[in-house]
Amino acid sequence: MKYTEKGTLILDGRFVAQEMQTSIKKKIDESGVDITLATVLVGDDKPSQLYVNNKHKQATASSIKSLHVNLPGDISQLELENKISELGNDSSVNGILIQMPLPKGLNEDSVIEMIPTNKDVDGLKEQNLGKLIVGNDVLRPCTPLGVMKLIEYYKLETVGKKALVIGRSRLVGMPQVIMFGSKGVDCTVTLAHSRTKDLDELISESEIVVPAIGVPGIINAKNVKKDAILLDVGISSDEKGIHGDVDFDSVDGIAKAVTPMPGGTGPMTVASLLENTMKAAQLQGIISS
Repeated sequence: MKYTEKGTLILDGRFVAQEMQTSIKKKIDESGVDITLATVLVGDDKPSQLYVNNKHKQATASSIKSLHVNLPGDISQLELENKISELGNDSSVNGILIQMPLPKGLNEDSVIEMIPTNKDVDGLKEQNLGKLIVGNDVLRPCTPLGVMKLIEYYKLETVGKKALVIGRSRLVGMPQVIMFGSKGVDCTVTLAHSRTKDLDELISESEIVVPAIGVPGIINAKNVKKDAILLDVGISSDEKGIHGDVDFDSVDGIAKAVTPMPGGTGPMTVASLLENTMKAAQLQGIISS
């Protein structure tokens, strides 16, 4: 384990993600079957292209085959849904990921619902989110799953802890709340968002904090609780580089554990996507559990 000079545990997402990917590769190689992840990118957004390329690079390193579908930005809703349906009916495709956000004018919810439930490796379909709520085995959203994997790897105590999730997105915030409150994790969870009052007070009372709003340094020495666990999901960038919602230097020596940015929850999101792809193949009976 790595600690800063001031004694804060660094939750190294790159290292844990590599451990996960090594395990995934071993299971797939031993199975002798082909598992394929299909990604769908609509338009030519450069950051999205970089994200997709990285996902394919990591998939290949984990013995998962890649199929990339790049569609024009002016595609119609019907054409896009037909393409997703085509991938859903392709037995050689085990997981489908649609790179978000989609261009304006396209209905993201309708497109997501075209993905078969057992190929929804982003865990965003209503059926999968519903199963998550009732506690069924399910394909879970990748970023909150990655957060839980970090907590599990570092054996961080969660039972009875006050957890705060900042942000209520379908992709991160809402499923993160459900995971923290689930049996076996047993946190007491608070959800904060753009209309929350006295946010600093909530942060100062929380033992585990997951900020996911893209406001640099919103978690800092002035509001963080002593020995808090900080899992930074928020990300923003400017001419100075990439920033997280946690002011890492400021909380160093105060927080018990913190993820770096970059190198924290980002690699865990990709590793969780790959784990979901393998799990999707298991749900389809392609590979044994």
